[in-house]
Amino acid sequence: MSQDNLINFGAERAKRIHDLNDKRLDEMRQAFEQVMPLAKAGKPKRKGKSKKR
Repeated sequence: MSQDNLINFGAERAKRIHDLNDKRLDEMRQAFEQVMPLAKAGKPKRKGKSKKR
């Protein structure tokens, strides 16, 4: 038998578990973004002109 046809079941299982966890993480991220939208990256807003002393 050739070495090319061997399947590493441990690696395949780890890949599937990683994909499932990644999918679950994306679903959670989308749920949180609907409830609490992330602030857009940009310049920080200033509240007003600072007073000189």
